[in-house]
Amino acid sequence: MFRLAVTTLRYRTAAFLAIFVAVLLGGALLSAAGGLLETGLRLNAPPQRLSAAPIVVTGDPAYHPPNGSGSAAFPERHRLDPALLTKLTTTPGVAKAISDRSFPAVITSLEPSGTALAGHGWTSAALTPYTLTAGRAPRAGQVVLDQRLADGAKPGDTLTVTIGGEPRTFTLAGIAVAQQQVDVPPVFFADADVPDGLDAIGVFPADGTSVRELAKRLDLPAGVKAYTGDERGVAEFSGIATGLPLIIMSGVFGGMVAVVMALVVSATIGLSVRQRRRELALLRASGATPRQVGKMVIAETMVVGVIGLVLGLLCGRIAGTWIFGRLADGGIVPSQLRFDQGALPFAGAAVLAFAVLRVTVGFAAGRAARIRPIQALAEAAVPNVALSRVRIVIGLVFAGATAAIALSTPFMGPANAAAIGGPAGLTGSIAVAVLAPLVIQRALLPRITRLVEKRGTSGTLAVINLRVRAVQVGAILVPITIATAIAMGNIYSQSTQQKAAVHAFTKNLAGNVVLTSTSGGIPASLTDSVRSMPGVTTVSEVVRSKGWIEEPYDKSHTSDAWPLLGLSGPVYKGKVKQGSLDDLTGDTVALPPGTAKKLKVGVGSQIGLRLGDNALVKVKVVALAEGPSGYESLLLPAQLLAAHTTSGLPSQLLLKTSNKVHPDLSKWPGTTIGERELLGEGLDTGLGVDAWIAYLLAAIAVAYTAIASINTIAVAVLDRRREFGLQRLTGSTRREVSRMLRLEGLLIAALGLVAGLVTAAFTVFPIALATRGWPIPSGPVWVLLIWVAVVLLLVLPTTAITGRIAMRSKPMDALSSPVG
Repeated sequence: MFRLAVTTLRYRTAAFLAIFVAVLLGGALLSAAGGLLETGLRLNAPPQRLSAAPIVVTGDPAYHPPNGSGSAAFPERHRLDPALLTKLTTTPGVAKAISDRSFPAVITSLEPSGTALAGHGWTSAALTPYTLTAGRAPRAGQVVLDQRLADGAKPGDTLTVTIGGEPRTFTLAGIAVAQQQVDVPPVFFADADVPDGLDAIGVFPADGTSVRELAKRLDLPAGVKAYTGDERGVAEFSGIATGLPLIIMSGVFGGMVAVVMALVVSATIGLSVRQRRRELALLRASGATPRQVGKMVIAETMVVGVIGLVLGLLCGRIAGTWIFGRLADGGIVPSQLRFDQGALPFAGAAVLAFAVLRVTVGFAAGRAARIRPIQALAEAAVPNVALSRVRIVIGLVFAGATAAIALSTPFMGPANAAAIGGPAGLTGSIAVAVLAPLVIQRALLPRITRLVEKRGTSGTLAVINLRVRAVQVGAILVPITIATAIAMGNIYSQSTQQKAAVHAFTKNLAGNVVLTSTSGGIPASLTDSVRSMPGVTTVSEVVRSKGWIEEPYDKSHTSDAWPLLGLSGPVYKGKVKQGSLDDLTGDTVALPPGTAKKLKVGVGSQIGLRLGDNALVKVKVVALAEGPSGYESLLLPAQLLAAHTTSGLPSQLLLKTSNKVHPDLSKWPGTTIGERELLGEGLDTGLGVDAWIAYLLAAIAVAYTAIASINTIAVAVLDRRREFGLQRLTGSTRREVSRMLRLEGLLIAALGLVAGLVTAAFTVFPIALATRGWPIPSGPVWVLLIWVAVVLLLVLPTTAITGRIAMRSKPMDALSSPVG
């Protein structure tokens, strides 16, 4: 039977090509997902500027809940106690310890002007190392530039460098070059000009001392770690705190690939088996047992699938590198993080893809083996549209699950709405895939059929064919429906959540003018200057960060942090239930009333906050202020919160003005002025990873739709050679048959789009209701229009081309065709 199975491949090229490409793509994407998982587990980032130090000591960049599980990245730099440097220097086995402090520095007097860089003390140049090529080490009021920044400048020239939002004049003392690759060229200052605090300490072991042993026995305070090898990049590059985002993304991504691949391959194999009923019936009639027929179907499909899987695994590295590059470009992962894709991702992808393929083929083979010869011959002439009870029950179960998810999502908070409502698109797609023939039959309402039948004989035949060939057409309908549901559901869910989060943040802040800065933050001199301007009635600094309530411990926010909002003026519009925001000064906080009740605290109570730089501060509750449901923030004095951010400065100024103001901002380079929409710029809504998961899933859906639609349409149309030949012998012209196919294609595309959009609605509308308060999603309409155009461009040209190929032979030759 294996030799017979291999022989049949040459006569079923289109069907097996569809399986081949689907498995190839699935294998490549599954191995890419495995690479993302391995990268998230390893978190290797080879150091650059700190590469000369064998051991790098820095604050743990991840927050570990005291009474919870998991971890989350600290949003701010975790500073070190300066006393730790002295302690490490005197540790036995340590030859020397060098501190490093990173701070924003913008050179405004050289090209390209305004480029955001990082400033460091000259002592830390030995951590790379950097060597001088001209000039000397900097003294107070002097700087040394990376050679790439010099732009023709020479020692003795005067430079303007903005530090902490304030422009300052420095003398260029020297030019240095790195002894190895450093992506971001630094600006070195005299140690006296460096702001207080330490970010990291490079430790150099004494001769004969093991690096790993020394790293293990360093006496470090809680929350501080020693890193060696490629792990040292954690201290240099922000965002490498926890691999949880990549792990979650790889799991969702890989799972969706496996499910979509199973549905597409299943539809393609099922279509191929149905078209071969006459062939399989003759095999049964000539003495083949059901087991032999099943083995033949499995063998021929697995041969093609395994070849596709091998080639897919070979392409897995390319796919993984490309996807990881897009994530780095989108800011989800640092570009310096190394993409690790060893043997395990490929082995896991091979096992999972093979299992999906084998199980899917097994179901199709079982159907082929069980069918009786007489029944197969009858269905070959008149296809059976009826579905088995088991299939109907399975479809109804998934449809019921979709409805249950959609009904429960509006009662969830915004943070959980996507996690709860997102699967509705997948379960709905599976329901449509299982019940596709019934969907087609029920969708062909009299009003629709009469509209199509008005197109003449071609329209009448198109409707009849869709009804009679509902099972075969269902194989084409499935990928279009799945892709529409996943792509539109994910894209519009993300755009809806993003807009809701931004709206919730901005609507509770009063003000009509916003000032922002790209040079490290808003300095106090700018705030004072704006406050004294005519027409300005209220000024408030705006600081954003994240943190946790630890005393008493808040179990509602463990790995996910509370949004922290720092204000210094009366601009908050939320209702204050108790206390007063006028008292929000010094070490104080305003809590949401529900949180205060849950923690059993009130106005006058003291609580402990773990801020974004890992500092635990004790603050007094001075007010209970309401916020948008599901988007509440903890309100803090701007100065308190800013002191625990990486920049140490407010990020924006919010103004209430009685008339238009035109402040002179030339004294503060990088500062811009605008209206309220600037409030939402740079807002961390916590949807970055979720958004990329949604976009990757949409990309998978588009890719599989293109492959599956083209191949299933080609298989289905080419199989109808005899039908087209008979039509032409009875008087139909090629043009009339082509017109019939075009109408069928339009109906299939329309049914797929409608079914997919209805399925997506079970995700999008409930999420919109949970996040925005009304079931109207937000997002660009052009995305939907482009998707409709893509589906039509996939269906109609493919149908036309394959129809022309199917009618290439003479009618009498088509009737004697070995296939179709």
